[in-house]
Amino acid sequence: MYYRKLGRTGLNVSEVGFGTIPVLKGSVPVLPDYYNLEEEEALKVMEHAFRRGCNLYDTAIVPEYGDAELKLGKFAARVGRKNVILSDKARFFDGNEMYQAVCTSCENLGTYADLYFVHQVEEEHEEEVFRPGGALDALTELKMEGKIRFLGIASHYYETLIRGAGDCRVDVLQGSGNLLERGMLDRMRTEPLFSEKGILINKVYAAGILTSFFPVRMLLGTVLSYPISCALIGIGTSEQVDEAMGREVGIGQEEQPSFEEVLSVLEKDYQPIPCDRCQRCRCPYGTEIHTLFRQYQYYFLGKEYWALRKLDLGIDKSAELCRKCEWMPCMEQCPRRIRIPEEVEKIQKLVRERL
Repeated sequence: MYYRKLGRTGLNVSEVGFGTIPVLKGSVPVLPDYYNLEEEEALKVMEHAFRRGCNLYDTAIVPEYGDAELKLGKFAARVGRKNVILSDKARFFDGNEMYQAVCTSCENLGTYADLYFVHQVEEEHEEEVFRPGGALDALTELKMEGKIRFLGIASHYYETLIRGAGDCRVDVLQGSGNLLERGMLDRMRTEPLFSEKGILINKVYAAGILTSFFPVRMLLGTVLSYPISCALIGIGTSEQVDEAMGREVGIGQEEQPSFEEVLSVLEKDYQPIPCDRCQRCRCPYGTEIHTLFRQYQYYFLGKEYWALRKLDLGIDKSAELCRKCEWMPCMEQCPRRIRIPEEVEKIQKLVRERL
């Protein structure tokens, strides 16, 4: 295992971090169908990762991640609290709610959290998080009290992350990216503000679907070629630990596939939309174009039911607004010159046919 600096925190973290969704047990939305680990089995998997050199373990509050937070606390006590870095998060945006959530997390862990994130911040809640008395102020207070060591923002949105990068209260950021959805990583690499923060990246396997098309070594190596601190992956078995955490995982620059090469692999199964989720396209009507495209890709990559249901929630309205838009700034903003109206219409047709 190799290690990297976590921004200016003074911490060194393993290049590959342990995401705890697969070790939880309970009836929660994020639980993969193929995992439901009992406590001792979960602890053994985490211990195996620890022996392979992993020192960063990422979780979230009990209501969202089942009992993973409780298991992580027991694991930390078993291997020695100072030997591991615990990363936790809660989806609360108000300061009072966040303060209480962290206190509950510390009780569940039986210790402090090294990193604590405001989880899944999006435009709708951004002002509430950053305003005086919001979640960031609460985390700052908790940091002063010693309940957490460092605080951060976790989001799938570039604009939210760059706002966090420019905020002096924020120590760490957690974003998403992989060899297909690399647009945000490309933007982060060229923005100096991000060099001041520790950066964790999740969705490296794209919820597990990319491992059917590309080797783990390539998936991890591509993400780790960016100036980030740690690639977070969900792990549920000792075999997955060995596959992800061997010293041979890193790949050379010459082996990292270009975006066009990635598309050429996927084209053997379906016709992918050449969108890397750079998020530069801004619809005047508020449609998240990159999210529509992502759900379309995921439909063909193995998440049929989930993606189709997500698309069905708003595709008709999005397609109608797209047809009546005369300005179409999204096409001017797209660096890959995707014919966005045609792709949106194609997605609507797919949803209507398959549902």
